[in-house]
Amino acid sequence: MSESTIENIGTAYMAGMNEQVSLHFETIIDLRLTMAESIAHIAAGEEHSDYGSKDEIEYGARARHFLCAALYSSDGDIEMIYGDPVELNHPEPFLESLQNGERKVASAVDSSGNGVILFGVPCEYPMSDGSDSLAIIVGLSSKYMGEVLFLDSDSSLIYSFVIRRDGSYVVRNTNGIHDNYFDRLSDIFDGQPEEADYYIGQITAAMNADEDYSVILKNGESRRHLYCISLPYCEWYLVTVLPFGGLDQAISGMSSHWLVTVYAASFAVIAMLLYIFFQYLKIFKNQVSELKRMNEEMDAARRAAEKAQKEAERANAAKQEFLSSMSHDIRTPMNAIIGMTALAANNTHNPERTQEYLRKITLSSKHLLGLINDVLDISKIESGKMVLNVEPTSLREVMDSIVNIMQPQVRAKNQLFNAVAYEILSEDVCCDSVRLNQVLINLLGNAVKFTPEGGTVQVSVYQETLPEDTSCVRTHFLVSDTGIGMSKEYQKEIFESFSREDNTRVQKTEGSGLGMAITKYIVDAMGGTISVKSEQGRGSEFHVVLDLAKAADQEAEPALPAWKVLVVDEDERLCSSAVHFLNAMGLHAEWCLSAEPAMDLIADRHQQNDDYQVILLGWKLPGMNGIEAAREIRLKYKESSPALLLTALDWSGLEAEARAAGISGFISLPLFRSALYDSLKVLAGTPGEEIADAGKENDLAFQGKHILMAEDNEINWEVARELLSVLELDLDWVENGQICVAKFEKSPVGYYDAILMDVRMPLMDGYEATRAIRDLERADADIPIIAMTADAFSEDIQKCLDCGMDDHLAKPIDVQTVARKLKKYLK
Repeated sequence: MSESTIENIGTAYMAGMNEQVSLHFETIIDLRLTMAESIAHIAAGEEHSDYGSKDEIEYGARARHFLCAALYSSDGDIEMIYGDPVELNHPEPFLESLQNGERKVASAVDSSGNGVILFGVPCEYPMSDGSDSLAIIVGLSSKYMGEVLFLDSDSSLIYSFVIRRDGSYVVRNTNGIHDNYFDRLSDIFDGQPEEADYYIGQITAAMNADEDYSVILKNGESRRHLYCISLPYCEWYLVTVLPFGGLDQAISGMSSHWLVTVYAASFAVIAMLLYIFFQYLKIFKNQVSELKRMNEEMDAARRAAEKAQKEAERANAAKQEFLSSMSHDIRTPMNAIIGMTALAANNTHNPERTQEYLRKITLSSKHLLGLINDVLDISKIESGKMVLNVEPTSLREVMDSIVNIMQPQVRAKNQLFNAVAYEILSEDVCCDSVRLNQVLINLLGNAVKFTPEGGTVQVSVYQETLPEDTSCVRTHFLVSDTGIGMSKEYQKEIFESFSREDNTRVQKTEGSGLGMAITKYIVDAMGGTISVKSEQGRGSEFHVVLDLAKAADQEAEPALPAWKVLVVDEDERLCSSAVHFLNAMGLHAEWCLSAEPAMDLIADRHQQNDDYQVILLGWKLPGMNGIEAAREIRLKYKESSPALLLTALDWSGLEAEARAAGISGFISLPLFRSALYDSLKVLAGTPGEEIADAGKENDLAFQGKHILMAEDNEINWEVARELLSVLELDLDWVENGQICVAKFEKSPVGYYDAILMDVRMPLMDGYEATRAIRDLERADADIPIIAMTADAFSEDIQKCLDCGMDDHLAKPIDVQTVARKLKKYLK
């Protein structure tokens, strides 16, 4: 075989071997960079709301067998997380690539002078100086990388190096005396510096041109095949050398007699080279497969652990979110109850004022009861679901409740509070009143919280028709304030859980950041929409729109005298709405916006001997308030017509001054038709209905009716007996379900008209007692049985109906509700 043939075989072999080594290098480096990115994900906390800890970073790096880990700043500073400190050999290209967002590999030395290969990936993480890191870097020893890349193979056929453009070693497979490969080439061409410089120049030019370089180095009878190619992710180059050596000398001395032997030897060499190549390829594939498997297993374990942690945190956050919200919402009506109770105790000498305080306590208590039901419903926390309790609701009661609850908070901050209602088409609608209260209290609570002292907070409600569905009415609620407002950026995320604007203006303001998210969830569940308009330093306005079904029409109102009424308020829309109500009631109403034209109108009527019978004065008028206007009218025109003051304020502190000025009574804002009618009815001499009085019709309906009540708690029995005494019922008490069944069975047929059944009782509960009564063979076994229990959720109601009960009453007892239920079933 000729010398050129051997060289051609060596060239083909070297090209294939270099390509495989380069591919192997790229695969190993790519896997290690992928592992580094996994560690960066841990550091950045991409699946959590915060950064990962340094302990988590160290654990992730050690699990992937990295020698060290560190943070790398945009200035090129290295902050070690663990491992010996390292120093980059050539930091400039490493820093530039990371600044461009690229992955990068570089060489370094540790404190002992040992070589380290660093893998860098972009990652922002807080550093000790307060700045954010540019990247996270992890390292492996150069010796380990040489072993992984098979550069330390004991094979005598080839040897390889990884070098930089200046010839310095990055990884090498021998413990040579030179620190630079170009120095090694100079030694090979000892005495021939021109030859050495020529090849060094050729290699350098190929590196600069990013081209592969192949050459056979000849020095006397010694020949070496050198092959140089660039490597990815770095500024390094792989140099592989194949010495021809003894094989080259044997071939050159062969004669024709040994030609057959030469061919056989050549084929043997080729076979041996192919065997080594395929063995190398097999080992390479196995190692790559093993590295991939290890990385996949570690990533799978990490993802599983992070998923479990995330689920646990989500469940805990859901509980904390619900309980935090409920803590605030419960304390708000509780504050109103405690305050109104203290006021009632201090005004026992004034029955009218005490009655008003008790009415406010009742409204706040009902709202508090609804919130307590939600706190006890643990399943709602776990599932994240919410069931609406839709029932007929009075918008007047909802707004009265809101005003009463918010007044102490507004008064504490010396704010101006206003509540208005316009164009109310259907005062009674069907909705979940507790949830509606919760929405409005959340919005108003935030308005008060973020509005400084002396500012203004207003809640408005108005309605419009729905041509496509006449059974419903579109109801708008607007809550506005003159507070600090919010940025346009924060308005986009205000309805997200735990969101609070990161601003020094709100840092001292308490709040969980949950109220708006809960509000949005409730509004969505009610089929409505909520939006916000805000400007920093000017205030905010929230707009809730709900399409609510109209409740059943109310009974016709008794006619009022055909009075002439004057409405005076600075709000033109309120005046127009009030006049519309009054004219619809059969009265003759006029309006104006201030005291001066009001006095002119009064003077004109007085000259015509056609005075107004009633004057409605707004609290806030241009230049004066309603009390001052009433005093002025009395002094100037000797007007004796009753004057009613329209106000959303707590009028208890104004009453003495107002009555001295000639004010006959007060109408709470927002102004609803029913409130206006009730006040005028009192002036007309028609007494209004009292809360504690079920009415003459009910008295006649319940007199002499026998009711059997099963209740295991004696205090609850005493409360029920006293509250229901107004209905003039004959009540019999039994302590548990077993006695209830026995007493009913012994009674004459038809003696009892209904049974009020507690559910949780000893010996026999209400469910068992109901089934036992239904199974009795007597004509009145179908007697109306109404559950009266503290189990008030929808599933509890259904369980009562399933066991044979006719209806359900939730404790605490409300007399009007009990009367309404009994009237439904009593003959």
